[in-house]
Amino acid sequence: MQLSIPDSVAEAIRLPEKRKETEMLKELAIALYAQEFLGFGKARELANMGVYEFSQVLGERDISRHYGKEELEEDLNYAGSK
Repeated sequence: MQLSIPDSVAEAIRLPEKRKETEMLKELAIALYAQEFLGFGKARELANMGVYEFSQVLGERDISRHYGKEELEEDLNYAGSK
């Protein structure tokens, strides 16, 4: 899937050109996670962030972790790989 952002909107974003894509992906991931449309693992994957880094961003924005079956399975898989 690809999202299309009109040029006029992309140009209006007040960020250096080289940071726009990274920041927009991060913001999209945070928004989708906050609304429970994505689990933690997929949201941080979309944001291209590590577990700790994404957790920090959520905490800074007072967004609670949603810990459900998907997150439990991710944690168990992660623990089993170590």
